Amino acid sequence: MNQLVDVNLGFENAYSTKAQFVINAPGRVNLIGEHTDYNGGFVLPCAINYGTLIAVSARTDDKIRVTALDYNNDHDEFLINAPIEFVKSKVWVNYVRGVVDELKKSGYELQGCNLAIKGNIPQGAGLSSSAALEVGIAAAFNKLCNLNLTRKQIAMICQAAENNFVGCACGIMDQLISANGIEGKALGIDCRTLELTPVSVPEGMSILMVNSNVKRGLLDSEYNLRRQECESAAEFFGVTHLRDVSIKTFEEKKHELDTTVAKRAEHIVYENQRTLDAMNAFNRNDINSISALMADSHESMKTLFEITIPEIDFLVELVKNKINGKGGVRMTGGGFGGCIVALVCDDAVDEVTATIESNYFEKTGIKESIYMSRPVNGVGVAV
Repeated sequence: MNQLVDVNLGFENAYSTKAQFVINAPGRVNLIGEHTDYNGGFVLPCAINYGTLIAVSARTDDKIRVTALDYNNDHDEFLINAPIEFVKSKVWVNYVRGVVDELKKSGYELQGCNLAIKGNIPQGAGLSSSAALEVGIAAAFNKLCNLNLTRKQIAMICQAAENNFVGCACGIMDQLISANGIEGKALGIDCRTLELTPVSVPEGMSILMVNSNVKRGLLDSEYNLRRQECESAAEFFGVTHLRDVSIKTFEEKKHELDTTVAKRAEHIVYENQRTLDAMNAFNRNDINSISALMADSHESMKTLFEITIPEIDFLVELVKNKINGKGGVRMTGGGFGGCIVALVCDDAVDEVTATIESNYFEKTGIKESIYMSRPVNGVGVAV
């Protein structure tokens, strides 16, 4: 039974009526450009065919009722016209409440509704299940209440909800790609201007995501530390963000920086250039350049930004040796666990998958999870 049928049935069971419509918001994977977003730089994500479905019907009062079908029909309800409070005991409800709160603060007129949520984005894998939920909720109210929000406005409201209500100082990438994805394309994002540049993903190639299933225990504290180190470097160079430091300027002055701060800055300065180069390489269908750029990105995350772990490095080496330059592979996401992403020729997918399955558990004692996708469209009505 597919997800759309499931969410419609779940909605009927929860509310004894049919949904008026269902919204689908995809997760995402970042092909290159890691930790560059909060440095005002460039990223290259694509939306993936794992998403969050939200079934919706209007109510005649100002109550919002939400049922999480994947959480044993756990539910939440709150009033639009009353202060919306953060709930410590149920993490998932705050992504819904936060978006509604941000829409209210932005002056939009909302109406009560019943919602049922179901998804198949792996949670905790760095594939943006939380951003997909936020974008889906915003898009649901956009349609239900005729708010006429643009896709960029949806993304910005969702980022603000996560920053202000949920309390996570995330960048704009995850919400922007979930809202604006294009089938068959990755999107180059300028995280300062929010300019979007569609980038072709070569035909005959699949995007493989492999979850190491190592819990990302240090992510929050180390993420904040990396931000501080990058901000320190930007202050040294007299700019607001490291995006404004050229490679030439960095190389001339790096010896004046604290050794650790210099390593962090070097990753960001070169990663921004790698991302721009990758956008061009994808559009030229230059697989050799893509392979080299992704390899350099991973090595930089390993030795300069120091956010990889042995299990991730092992997965990257496994895939790198198997595809032998006919594709690319690197860690993706915040680091300290999570996923790798690989661009693999369709006819090599089975062999690469078999190699991972026969070696990773034997080496680490952990069973990986493997997902495959092509780039898909951003948020919309599910059909």
